[in-house]
Amino acid sequence: MTPGINRLKTWALIALLGGLFVVVGGWIGGTGGLWIGLLLAFGFNFAMYWFSDKIAIKTTRSKPVTEREMPDYHRIVRQLVQAQNMPMPQLYVSEMMQPNAFATGRNPQHAAVSVTRGILQILDERELRGVLAHELSHVSNRDILVSSIAAAIGMSITFISRMAFWFGGDDNDNPLGAVGALASLILAPLAAMLIQMAVSRSREYQADESGAYLSHDPEALASALQKLEQTSRKVPPLATVSPATAHMFIVNPLAALRGRGMLSLFSTHPPTAERVARLEAISQQLRGGSPIG
Repeated sequence: MTPGINRLKTWALIALLGGLFVVVGGWIGGTGGLWIGLLLAFGFNFAMYWFSDKIAIKTTRSKPVTEREMPDYHRIVRQLVQAQNMPMPQLYVSEMMQPNAFATGRNPQHAAVSVTRGILQILDERELRGVLAHELSHVSNRDILVSSIAAAIGMSITFISRMAFWFGGDDNDNPLGAVGALASLILAPLAAMLIQMAVSRSREYQADESGAYLSHDPEALASALQKLEQTSRKVPPLATVSPATAHMFIVNPLAALRGRGMLSLFSTHPPTAERVARLEAISQQLRGGSPIG
């Protein structure tokens, strides 16, 4: 998926989010509600474009780390961004003990990468390099803004469903009504998960592939993903991590809180086994002397 396609997806998602607020606002409150919906859409889009990185950093309790504090972390990222001819992102460490990592921001010039305390404890340097190459690929592919807008849609649908519930009530003159409000409460989380799934699965495959070529070590990323999959199901995330932002992480941070069955249909991440299989295929290609790039 090229950066150009991601830009188009970003604007399409922004338009979808804006249209959602306007339609529901007009449905609930007529002409006045339409204008309120338009103002809310503008506010949400403005906030997610300019402050998405700060929101993600705050909700994961990530702290900035200097090169003096974590020289190896800075060295690995600097080597990778130089190979990709990218700006150096801001580097953070989250206090989450669940092993994970994410990238956020609105573009490569305003990007941030965060790793958790947990991931630093279980990965060796080679594996950590593979994970960081994956996250930097999200930045270079301009996935990070798409991811932020997807999170905005998830949060916005939830917000709209609550509006529908409170304003729907039992008023027979309201076209939404109590039944519509109840349906909105049921369907909104499902719609949010479907949107996240649609924009996330292909992105993770692409970041795995781009990261494997960037690090020249797909086996290290495959090994890291297997470790993260095994450990993340045992360690709950921070309470501030919500389903609307779970797709930003390299592996699903809510895996320890989820059961199997129907919920697995709405996972925001591809199956780890499939990701590992694809990385092993890339490794075989590289060993066979195929050109990198």
